[in-house]
Amino acid sequence: MKKLIIASNNKHKIEEIKSMLCGMPFQIRSLKEENIDIDVIEDGTTFEENSKKKASEIVGFLKNKGEKSFIVLSDDSGLEVDYLNGEPGIYSARYSGEHGNDRENNIKLLKKMCNVPFEKRGACFVCHISLIDDNGEYIGIRGEARGKILEELPDEDGFGYDPIFYYEPLGKTFAELAGKEKNEISHRGVALKELKDKIAKFI
Repeated sequence: MKKLIIASNNKHKIEEIKSMLCGMPFQIRSLKEENIDIDVIEDGTTFEENSKKKASEIVGFLKNKGEKSFIVLSDDSGLEVDYLNGEPGIYSARYSGEHGNDRENNIKLLKKMCNVPFEKRGACFVCHISLIDDNGEYIGIRGEARGKILEELPDEDGFGYDPIFYYEPLGKTFAELAGKEKNEISHRGVALKELKDKIAKFI
């Protein structure tokens, strides 16, 4: 069975992707499970550039090792806020200066949005997925989910900006959604559903 390697060390992201692709005819593995320790520098100017670079570097590493029959899946995702002209965008994970400090990232965003009325607090979660196989075949897919930014940081925990991203059709923040519920409408869920329709060429 061909391996599908998720080019990420983010536990939450890996869990979401494995859940969405469950049942596909691939052996789905993380970098850690494959003993791959590579820190790809995300210096692109778009989600697609960063996503494609991560996948390409892992593909190159595997080919240099002589590996065959694999696909590498990478994604780059973040939050684009309308009022802030697309901030934090590709810098979402390190918006506060420290990579992966979700609470500080949320606090900084809320400070920048102070006194902005709710109707002007529109935002979009973006996910760009890159899929590259051992022959260099590439598929790129973009998924989006629109919502509003809350005015205060709730008490509940959540991944990334989920605690302050309010999804109006369900009347909940992303942090309040159950896993299956979130996968149906999230930016990553939307992209992965489209990916499942296109991944047949790699089987």
